[in-house]
Amino acid sequence: MTRATTVRAVLAVAVLLVSVYITLTMSPRLGLDLQGGTRMVLQAKDSATVEADRETTDRTLEVLRQRIDSLGVAEPVLTRSGEDRIIVELPDVQDPRQAAAVIGRTAQLSFHEVLGAAPPGTDTAPETGEKRLILPDEQGTRLDLGPVRLSGAGVKDATAFFEAQQAAGWTVKLDFHKDAGKDWTKLTGEAACHPAGDERRRVAIVLDEKVISSPQVDPSVGCQAGLPSGGTQITGSFTAKEARDLALLIKGGALPVPVEIVEQRTVGPTLGAAAIDASAQAALIGAAATALFITFVYRLFGALAAVALAAYGVISYAALVGLGVTLTLPGLAGFVLAIGMAVDANVLVFERAREECQDRPTRSLRSALTTGFQKAFSAVADSNITTLLAAGLLFFLGSGPVKGFGVTLAIGVIASMFSALVIARALTEIAAGSRFVSDYRGVNGIARPGSVRTWLTRKDPQLFRKPVQWLVISTVLVAVAVAGIVVRGVDLGVEFTGGRLVEYSTSRPVDVETARSTLADAGFGDAEITTAGDGDISVRTGKLDNDGEYALRTALATEGGETTKVRDELIGPSLGDELRRNALIALGVAVLVQLAYLAVRFRWTFAVGSVIAMVHDVIIVVGAFAWLGRPVDGIFLAALLTVIGYSVNDSVVVFDRVRELWAGNRKTPLATIARRAVLQTVPRTVNTGMGALFILVALAVLGGDSLADFALALLIGIVVGTWSSVFTAVPGALVLERTTTAPPPVPGKSSRRTRAPRRDPLDNGARV
Repeated sequence: MTRATTVRAVLAVAVLLVSVYITLTMSPRLGLDLQGGTRMVLQAKDSATVEADRETTDRTLEVLRQRIDSLGVAEPVLTRSGEDRIIVELPDVQDPRQAAAVIGRTAQLSFHEVLGAAPPGTDTAPETGEKRLILPDEQGTRLDLGPVRLSGAGVKDATAFFEAQQAAGWTVKLDFHKDAGKDWTKLTGEAACHPAGDERRRVAIVLDEKVISSPQVDPSVGCQAGLPSGGTQITGSFTAKEARDLALLIKGGALPVPVEIVEQRTVGPTLGAAAIDASAQAALIGAAATALFITFVYRLFGALAAVALAAYGVISYAALVGLGVTLTLPGLAGFVLAIGMAVDANVLVFERAREECQDRPTRSLRSALTTGFQKAFSAVADSNITTLLAAGLLFFLGSGPVKGFGVTLAIGVIASMFSALVIARALTEIAAGSRFVSDYRGVNGIARPGSVRTWLTRKDPQLFRKPVQWLVISTVLVAVAVAGIVVRGVDLGVEFTGGRLVEYSTSRPVDVETARSTLADAGFGDAEITTAGDGDISVRTGKLDNDGEYALRTALATEGGETTKVRDELIGPSLGDELRRNALIALGVAVLVQLAYLAVRFRWTFAVGSVIAMVHDVIIVVGAFAWLGRPVDGIFLAALLTVIGYSVNDSVVVFDRVRELWAGNRKTPLATIARRAVLQTVPRTVNTGMGALFILVALAVLGGDSLADFALALLIGIVVGTWSSVFTAVPGALVLERTTTAPPPVPGKSSRRTRAPRRDPLDNGARV
């Protein structure tokens, strides 16, 4: 065993031990669908305690969403109820009282000049009789404050940290926007014109009409010079918790109007135990089928890859738990699906090793395996880097579930690369050192070509002679999908459109599983049903008229006896306009960054071909759901983001092989190079796709209604993505190469210089 193999093995064992420790000692944070949580109803009011309008309530909701994200609560559900109420549902909240205290704060931050100490009983200006703003400072001294000179809107960021050097303890560091920084410099410069110790040399920082800090401007600061405009610090003998809460309040922004918590109660999980158990069984069956398939295809090395995939599952799960990521059922399903897709890196390596053994039958197994890892590295790196770029942008630019998806995606990519390039490589290199494994080709699994490669070698199909024909087929598929969107329309779920929330009290106890089954039989299978409070049944559904509500109540009464309606509210979308806009912006920027990266790493024509294939896949998946009449909801959004990542990865693998082959033989026409690249990568495409399909079929058939749409969207996406990476991305790049080639010289016109004949990259060796 070489030194490098030893290092990989030791590193793999160390990471696995840490992951197992985290898995056994830490509990996961479960989402509302798996565990339930806390539901709070907030009443939004303006300063005159008059009911707020819908627009103000929506702005308040978005500020609350930012605060909840800062609290570390992932996957919350926030919806507007009526004109002026907001329903906040928080999964797995450790301290509901602390969450309520932070969420309910108005957090109006302002900076004031200090006019001096206010005598007792004084609250009006002697000159004008106008009412003054007089507030006590941290020691109780009443300060006469001037008008607001700078508001919290000018603060770009707020961070809590411990200042040990100056013994200031926990402080909050503020960073200003550019214009606000100038106002801060001007405010402190004016205060510095007063002598040291004078009350007027202070600047008051006020939060919700309470002075939280009123420091003196340092004597070293000259009159009108002021403090630097970049930022400042708030000190005030804060505890760590107080400093963090203050920072997130400032960073989240001020509420447009005050809010009052009018109700707080616990709610049960939106999914029942039966649905969760069925999904878990489907995930286990699918993962086992994938492991058996990869073992069947690659024999011993496939079994070792299955072991590496199991290690990948432990590592990525430990990372999710350690980082406190909230786990929902779609998230867990995506996590299991990632196990099937993580096999891609192993398949790439094994197929490259098979090629080496086929080209040079006499070379050693270890040498072929090492070359396979070396040649597959660029494809693995490029496909994962593009995914990591998208994940990072979704995290930093998105919010809510989009941000959570970015975290999960990044963890999956990093863990996948580690399992393939460290764990699987260590295991296979150790096995390749065995003489028995090396000598018996039927055992190791890579010394013989697979059935797919053998068939392609025998048939040698001639692709891309007319690349436009493949683009015509893709265009027809897109047209059919668009027709479905236009004719049938997209059935947006309650997360996008809002709906109705109704709660019932029954004379006989009804468990949530029975309620779900009863309402599903009555035609309300898409309704979200939970327990609320002391045994009440909460039903959240899409558009529901009064007749529909009566039918729903009647169906529930068959099990619960006398059924009384205790709440009936129209609710807004949980994925509101701002959240959707941020998601689209994040996705658009991610696509542009991927396009730029691929253009640098490959050619701009290859990058455009990849993006065209991705857009093709998205339109077809949405169109298929439109034709099938299936709802487009938050679960579908997660599936669609997964399809986008799969589509780009598939195209990158193909174009990586095109680049490699073309670099070795520039005289060969690009169409011929592309055909060879596609045929060489087909075994990888088939085996990777089969690994994911086993899991998806299991989730679709055995996972129940909760995961059926998720699995269906991914099934369609993976099939279409496999097609588009070959028959849309590659023909698109070939057509772009041809259309951007300089035109040939015009016949009949002579030139004093004799030009060398130019090769058309799409023509089979012809000179023009």
